[in-house]
Amino acid sequence: MVKVDPLAAKFSSDAYLGFDFGNKKIGVAVGHADTGIASPLQTIQSLNQVPDWHKISQLIAEWRPIGLVVGISRQSDGSDNVITPRMQKFCRQLNGRYNLPVHQIDETLTTFAAKQMLFDDLKVSAAKLWAVQDQLAAQIILQSWFDK
Repeated sequence: MVKVDPLAAKFSSDAYLGFDFGNKKIGVAVGHADTGIASPLQTIQSLNQVPDWHKISQLIAEWRPIGLVVGISRQSDGSDNVITPRMQKFCRQLNGRYNLPVHQIDETLTTFAAKQMLFDDLKVSAAKLWAVQDQLAAQIILQSWFDK
């Protein structure tokens, strides 16, 4: 497997940012369409369930993505769950603020998969897990979108 420098995407015109939206924090990943590889980037804290738009704007300015990918959570039967409307609102806000295409993808079990990988496979401590699980979930979301 060839390792790709995630910073290379910063200088390209086909970077994408992926988001794992949550009420308290939002995981962010970056990927490059040419390579089809996503990498975890950072976790952004929300204040009173409001995204930190300043930090998101900084990432948009820094990476200059051509599109955004947001994981959308649903019930196993496909119906909305409690957070689905907030995720869809986040998508509309991203599109309205940055005038970029926002792609939605099913995020079922991405946070669970991220926790499983970090805690079980890599033996990451619970404190560290809380800090990075969302950006890894964002990577899984973006990678899933690339793989489709």
